[in-house]
Amino acid sequence: MDKQQAKTLSVNGPVVTAAGMKDFEVREMVMVGQKKLLGEVISLQGDVGTIQVYEETEGLKVGERITPTDKPLSLTLGPGMIGNIFDGIQRPLEKINEISGEYIAEGIGLISLDTEKLWEVKVLIEEGDYLEEGQIYATVQETELIEHRLPVPPGMSGEVHKVKPSGTYNIEEVIAEISTGRGNKQLKLYQKWPVRLPRPVRERKPIQELLITGQRVLDIFFPIAKGGTAALPGGFGTGKTMTQHQLAKWSDADIIVYIGCGERGNEMTEVLEDFPKLIDPKSGKPLMDRTILIANTSNMPVAAREASIYTGITMAEYYRDMGYHVAIMADSTSRWAEALREISGRLEEMPAEEGYPAYLPSRLAQFYERAGYVTTLGGEEGSVTVIGAVSPPGGDFSEPVTENTKRFVNAFLALDRRLAYARHYPAIGYLTSYSGYTKVLRDFYAENVAQDLTEVRDRMLKVLHEEEKLNSIVQLVGEDVLPDDQRITLEIARVIKRGFLQQNAMHEVDTFVPLEKQYRMLKSIDHLNTRAKEALSHSIAQREVRSVQLFEEVIKMKYTVPNDDMTVLDELDYAIDRYYDELIKKYRNKKEVM
Repeated sequence: MDKQQAKTLSVNGPVVTAAGMKDFEVREMVMVGQKKLLGEVISLQGDVGTIQVYEETEGLKVGERITPTDKPLSLTLGPGMIGNIFDGIQRPLEKINEISGEYIAEGIGLISLDTEKLWEVKVLIEEGDYLEEGQIYATVQETELIEHRLPVPPGMSGEVHKVKPSGTYNIEEVIAEISTGRGNKQLKLYQKWPVRLPRPVRERKPIQELLITGQRVLDIFFPIAKGGTAALPGGFGTGKTMTQHQLAKWSDADIIVYIGCGERGNEMTEVLEDFPKLIDPKSGKPLMDRTILIANTSNMPVAAREASIYTGITMAEYYRDMGYHVAIMADSTSRWAEALREISGRLEEMPAEEGYPAYLPSRLAQFYERAGYVTTLGGEEGSVTVIGAVSPPGGDFSEPVTENTKRFVNAFLALDRRLAYARHYPAIGYLTSYSGYTKVLRDFYAENVAQDLTEVRDRMLKVLHEEEKLNSIVQLVGEDVLPDDQRITLEIARVIKRGFLQQNAMHEVDTFVPLEKQYRMLKSIDHLNTRAKEALSHSIAQREVRSVQLFEEVIKMKYTVPNDDMTVLDELDYAIDRYYDELIKKYRNKKEVM
């Protein structure tokens, strides 16, 4: 049977079975039925193929034709992505709204970037130049913040024999032609790339830089590295989306790709309404000037939800290849995994734990391994950092998606319901979270912040763990039975939690904190702990050691200390020394009198 004559046999939700597909290929993009619904071949068994359709299949009849495209599901990568809002397969939602109104019309096709918009192009090559893969041949000022550098597609190299001068062109304009061993190739303002194929790099480099977020609990206690991976699991209402908003707004990544892969419509609506209004604090320009939004809510076609993760990571890799540091916020990978489960169920595959497919771990691994700090084909340094939110039902971290995600990420930022309900944000549990980047970034901290930062952090984390052990005793017999040094430990832990780990995203000073101030704040708490324990060693009663006024001043330093003036912290350290010096002196005098 000819490839053009494949016919639909059955329709099962987003999954279509068709006969006459022996000449098709797995992962080939096809158009299904008279409406030309977009789909992807996901399995072939002899003459029968299975297609996952990225649009609603209601009304699709048995016997309708499957039209091939002879190419895999691919993205159009070029100017116009920054500041845009796409669905899960890179269709621009604002453009669709102009065409079909509030609902995405069936068979609207794979529209992507605006082919008519004119861009001011600066051509960097001349006739006779020899181009290597990854080399930048032209630039476009895509937004005020981002210069779009157009790289020669991977696998293409040759001599330029035709080139246009710098000027105004649309993305379909042929900027140059190069002679390769396989004939002449055209260079336009875009390139196509399959979403499920990682873009190649020259070298993967070791992790060496902190992704600075301005959030104290992350930058000091549980750091995320540029090119690293992090999971943000938490039950409903624990602050996943809010935390990702803070990371998107304040992290020092050059470009943000925010993927809403199956979250509730109201949460995604909040993102779509808020992000265009936000101002990038570093530049004073709109945050959307360095942001790509991919919106795929839970009521959109389930197959497109599954594809949205790959759409986002492919866009991120493309900008990484220009030499940018890109951060991906995936909210949430649980919904993506549920899409895998639904499609697997329609295919009648043997289910694994809780109905998820047996290949769930490998799919998660394939996604997270596309993060990394690299040398690009063009010789630039770039990175893709992946931060995936996980929404375990009922906050149960033992469910399959959370457990398998934990295997493939190096930072596990567990959101604690008790902290969230106590209005402690970010609600990252300091006892259940961990980061494998703490040791890796030791040299970065020593070089850029302070030599002893890691040691101070370890001492403060030890205080928090000691407090957790003491709390179990306090709940049984009360705090009064504890010795004085343990009661001071409880108070210092309270200062760490309220004065350092808790952060107010709505406060002008506290929403973002520079690394130097974070270190100095923690150092002041460590200094308070040291002096309080020293006073106890002189047999001073703990009620005097625990000065309510002094401890409250330390807690409030996050609001009272300007981000650009550390002299207030110097004065606070001096106040701590003065109080305990006078206290110790008073007790020494008492002993001498006695």
